[in-house]
Amino acid sequence: MGVLFSSSVAMGQAIKKLRIRKSSPGRSRIPQRGSVRKRLQSSQSFMSSGDHDLEDLEMQVVRYKPEGLDVLCRKSKFTRKELQIMYRGFKQVECPTGIVNEETFKEIYAQFFPQGDSSAYAHYVFNTFDHDRNGSLSFEEFVMGLSVLSRGTLQERLQWAFNLYDINGDGFITKDEMTDIVSAIYEMMGRFSEPMIDENTAKEHVDRVFLKMDINRDGVITFDEFMETCRRDENITKGMAIFDTVL
Repeated sequence: MGVLFSSSVAMGQAIKKLRIRKSSPGRSRIPQRGSVRKRLQSSQSFMSSGDHDLEDLEMQVVRYKPEGLDVLCRKSKFTRKELQIMYRGFKQVECPTGIVNEETFKEIYAQFFPQGDSSAYAHYVFNTFDHDRNGSLSFEEFVMGLSVLSRGTLQERLQWAFNLYDINGDGFITKDEMTDIVSAIYEMMGRFSEPMIDENTAKEHVDRVFLKMDINRDGVITFDEFMETCRRDENITKGMAIFDTVL
């Protein structure tokens, strides 16, 4: 079960850095003067204390309009202040267009896992966030995904993990799907993965974990089987707990 724990650790590290990317002088890119003015104009309403309606948001740069703070506060488990911080980092630091495509998401991920190749794992994570499957993440999708992972119940987090492994979304995890995710995790963790990577590591882990989770031995893992096995494993519950961080 260590591979799911490794997945939790890896995702937790990325979450902390993805959502706390504040636009400090030492880390922000230096945009052109005109673009600064436009970005400030386009995000001023959203970043205000909430007194101004989002209908007043000037969209000189961004055509995409996020939902209001009150709506996102109700939908997510973040406070107004946390959403403001996230939006500032999302829009001004990494995603000035207000939309994240998969390539940008992979580039962000790669910054935090330079020891390996995170592109495959980032692809699978991106798909769990991209609920409408349009190939891009809106701020709302980003927030709702992080809300589940960082503030959700254990069951909600395990549901997210199940969805990650259930690549085709048919409600079952096959051995091939688990192999794809496990291989992606090892590629991302690189030389820091435990045990050390060799060509048989992923297969051996999958064989062991799949056998444990496939309780009725029918060749697939259902959500109930996944939940029951994970709840009994202390490492997994600890791994899910690392998502609990404060902005």
